[in-house]
Amino acid sequence: MMSLIAASKPHVLKHSFFSNLARISNSQHLGLCFFCSSSSPDTPTNEETPKTETPDFSAESHPEKPVSTREEAQPGTIQNREPGIPRGKHRNPEKIEDIICRMMANRAWTTRLQNSIRTLVPVFDHNLVYNVLHSARNPDHALQFFRWVERSGLFKHDRETHYKIIEILGKASKLNHARLILLDMPKKGLKWDEDLFIVLIDSYGKAGIVQESVKIFRSMEELGVPRTIKSYDTLFKVIMRRGRYMMAKRYFNKMLAESIIPSRHTYNLMIWGFFLSSRVETANRFFEDMKTREISPDVVTYNTMINGFNRVKKIEESEKFFMEMKARNIEPTVISYTTMIKGYVTANKIDDALKLYEEMKSFGIKPNSFTYSTLLPGLCEAEKMSEAHTIMKEMTHRHLLPHDNSIFVQLISGQCKSGNLDLATDALKSMIRLNITPEAQHYGVLIVNLLNSGVYDEAVKLLDQLIEQEIVLNTKGTLELESNLFNPMIDYLCNNNMTSKAETLFRQLMKMGVLDSVSFNSLIQGHSKEGTPDSAFELLKIMMRRNVSSDKTSYKMLIESYLKKQEPSDAKTVLESMIENGHDPDSLIFKSVMESLFEDGRVQTASRVMKMMIEKGMKDHKDLVSRILEALLLRGHVEEALGRIELLMNVGFGPDFDGLISVVCEKGKTIAAVKLLDFVLERDYGVEFSSYDKVLDALLKAGKTLNAYSILCKIKEKGGVTDKSNGEELIRVLKEQGNTQQADVLSRMIMGKEKGKKVKKQASVL
Repeated sequence: MMSLIAASKPHVLKHSFFSNLARISNSQHLGLCFFCSSSSPDTPTNEETPKTETPDFSAESHPEKPVSTREEAQPGTIQNREPGIPRGKHRNPEKIEDIICRMMANRAWTTRLQNSIRTLVPVFDHNLVYNVLHSARNPDHALQFFRWVERSGLFKHDRETHYKIIEILGKASKLNHARLILLDMPKKGLKWDEDLFIVLIDSYGKAGIVQESVKIFRSMEELGVPRTIKSYDTLFKVIMRRGRYMMAKRYFNKMLAESIIPSRHTYNLMIWGFFLSSRVETANRFFEDMKTREISPDVVTYNTMINGFNRVKKIEESEKFFMEMKARNIEPTVISYTTMIKGYVTANKIDDALKLYEEMKSFGIKPNSFTYSTLLPGLCEAEKMSEAHTIMKEMTHRHLLPHDNSIFVQLISGQCKSGNLDLATDALKSMIRLNITPEAQHYGVLIVNLLNSGVYDEAVKLLDQLIEQEIVLNTKGTLELESNLFNPMIDYLCNNNMTSKAETLFRQLMKMGVLDSVSFNSLIQGHSKEGTPDSAFELLKIMMRRNVSSDKTSYKMLIESYLKKQEPSDAKTVLESMIENGHDPDSLIFKSVMESLFEDGRVQTASRVMKMMIEKGMKDHKDLVSRILEALLLRGHVEEALGRIELLMNVGFGPDFDGLISVVCEKGKTIAAVKLLDFVLERDYGVEFSSYDKVLDALLKAGKTLNAYSILCKIKEKGGVTDKSNGEELIRVLKEQGNTQQADVLSRMIMGKEKGKKVKKQASVL
């Protein structure tokens, strides 16, 4: 030991912090560590260790005797005085094992860390090593420390440190490491005992690896480790937990064959396991066998029997064992009463459950959180809300938290159903008094019921809390806000000029993965009514990206909202989206958009909307269609106008050609007039003879004699009739301009075909 201390001196000289620590006597250190370890519940011991309180060296515990800063540190501790703390006012001393564990938690396991620990602790004794293992924050740290002190020759592990590391690794499911450490013990000169194997059997069982638990149990016999009732009980617990009741029966018989007497605890485990596997008759047989062996059942046995029969819904049998227990002068515990109450609640015997609850309290047995968690849901289902409120107040007064927070959902729902909105609100307040964070569903149930009852102000206040505190985003909660709750809330807000608030709530829901079609459409309609169509359109785009089904009414309202804001172009965009998503707008929507675009001077855009309407087979709004066609012709968009006319004729919805020709002629749009008349003549669409004359008059007036000659020839070829004076005037002008050949042709045509009049093909007129 002296050589080890001497080896550490160079480090000590470099660091005054450690030089003070080096003066700690080994005996004092051992004494303090004994105080730390002797009361540890995890330390295996054959004799009961007397409990000794750790002395308090803090100045606060002895104000009349302040600690001097010149005094040496207490054994096994390090005292640090922070700046600004007066002399005599020290922090609580920190134990060496805590410092080591903190170092391991904050630094990588390297040679440098090992040297730092070695410098901090010149000598490693049993208590220090055990306490470091016990206090390690991570099982990997404990394993690294365990191996390092042994391989470095700093400490030779004993039975207790092996037990501790096996226990730590077992809890962390590092079972291969634990198994190897156990099997290597004889190589270190350490003997096995039953408790070491019990820890490993139990650890494998908790990890669900039953076969390994069984193998380890069997290996005890091969390795010469005596098996007692303790190891058998551990094995029974492991295999019964996994439903291996047949295996349990075989090992129970094997135990009897080895002359190992089962204990009361053994029977309790077996009965519990058989009920777990629904082997009711076998469990009852073991209960009788227990009494045959003169092993008196205790309260645990009866509780197990009562609970077992409750599981198979045989409440009469449960009652029988409950009465038998009291007849044997075995006092029922709170578990006994709670188990019986649960049976009554399951059997819908809520009045019997209440009587038993009152009986329990009359005997001075205080209900626990499981009692309340069992009784309250039953009262709510039986609609005994007055009694439920009384018991809830009692639970709150005692500050007992229920086993499941969904109980408050049942309480709130039940009180609302009974019309007791104040009591429902009080249930929510009780959660806050119990320091239970209300979840979104708790708020949702109360808010929706307040809305349904017309208590709008209170509902909105709770809604504000729900939104502002972002309760929906609480990922620690287990109760999600369901659509039957948030849809009515969003619908109310959207119908009462609070759509932006509703959108805030819904966007919180979207962060939790909610994409509800009903809420989306409510928000779009709300924004549309409130005159914020851009916000509505943004939500509509999200719906399209996420493939959420949309509603025709939402599109209609959004279009109307844009039109009210005199934004027909955006309205047309929404209309196109409406059609793309499989909705058929009615003719009034088309008319509204077309009119708005037309009045805004966007004739061609209105024409495209008209085209969409015609393609849908609609034959409405004659006047508007004619106005759009006229505007196209007058603005020189003749080809587009003719294309729209062709589309109209294909669906049997012919325009008023005479009216169109008359308008363009009056406005002096001769080119448009010629093209329109030429279009009519080529397709044999009928027009009045006066329309021919109007076109010829316009052309002559504009001095376009050759155009007039050409169109007149076509008229004659189709058998059309014109005013004779127009023909004669055109012949005269042609001759004056030197176009004698055209004049002669036209003269012969007029004179030769005057008699042949072709019957015109009439088109349907607007």
